[in-house]
Amino acid sequence: MNKPRLTHIDWMRGLACLLMFQTHCYDSWLGGSGRHTRFFGWSQLVGTLPAPLFLFLAGISVGLGIDRHLRRGTPPGQAALQTMQRGAEILGLGLLFRVQEFVLGLPSAPWTDLLRVDILNAIGLSISLMGLVYAAARTPRRTIAAAAASAAAISLLTPLVWTSWRPRWLPWFVESYVNGVHTFGTPQHWLFPVFPWTAFAFAGLVFGLVIVGRAAREHPGWTHLALGLTGAGLFVLGLKLDGLPMKVYPVYDFWHTSPNFFLARLGVLLLILSFTYAWCRWGAGERGFSPLIQMGTTSLIVYWVHIEFVYGRFSILPKRGSSIAAASLGLASIFVAMLLVSIARTRMKGRGVHVGAWMAKFARQPGAASG
Repeated sequence: MNKPRLTHIDWMRGLACLLMFQTHCYDSWLGGSGRHTRFFGWSQLVGTLPAPLFLFLAGISVGLGIDRHLRRGTPPGQAALQTMQRGAEILGLGLLFRVQEFVLGLPSAPWTDLLRVDILNAIGLSISLMGLVYAAARTPRRTIAAAAASAAAISLLTPLVWTSWRPRWLPWFVESYVNGVHTFGTPQHWLFPVFPWTAFAFAGLVFGLVIVGRAAREHPGWTHLALGLTGAGLFVLGLKLDGLPMKVYPVYDFWHTSPNFFLARLGVLLLILSFTYAWCRWGAGERGFSPLIQMGTTSLIVYWVHIEFVYGRFSILPKRGSSIAAASLGLASIFVAMLLVSIARTRMKGRGVHVGAWMAKFARQPGAASG
């Protein structure tokens, strides 16, 4: 019973990779009249899902990690510290990725791109913040309450933090982690600051702890059905609240800062979670080799590599110069290439340790160093 609950998380992460590929490929390569079609519009609408999915799944992973630590008897403080360290590692990788992009973008890349707040930065910082919350809460039940409160607070404060409550007194590279202002003077919707993005990670932590709880272990199918129904309710609630004539915020931007859009997207994430569980448990999700599960286990390197071949110097198609058919063929090529990268990463994982052990064993043999 545990296997479907865990593999469907990998399947869901693989789905996030696939949605990310289509968003980036059509955005980078589609040109001319193709950018003014309904097809491109739907592609970009679907493109609002990958980033929330990755952050939501990061929260779920932290919840699963907390459960593993509890089963092993790890003290909460130590588990929280390890979580924060993992977040710092991913944040460090995010900064390293910015260095790579800057170097490959020379001589035209501005130095300020080194400090751009991208999705890896957001994931790393979110994981560290979730570890901090767990350190304060100490128990799963209190962590669920604290994480839910954190998600709600971040979502509700985002419209103000982006406008009238902007921390302008901070240096731009620090404020950018708060609201994504970067060097542009106003917050940018294509960046990934704490407000609003970390709210998805905290929401993921809530539901990650739910799906490893006692009720979910005893009745996983019913639990995921309830999560799906909850998601449908949140989606409808977000749209209903958006339609109300009363406006709470002085500046209201549904697509970028609105708590109503957060509710709607969170609802979709829960629906996807419910569907992926059913697909992996009763459908074809786990029959034979699953490309999505495979990519879901190596999503970090898949993200890292594909960017260069879609947006970077090594783009496989002309940027803003391809038809829908050509961009679709490019998308298929990227999917296959990243699947091969993922498989290679899985097969190479741990090989360094084995090679090191073999070399140490060889070195201990008599005469190994002679000649």
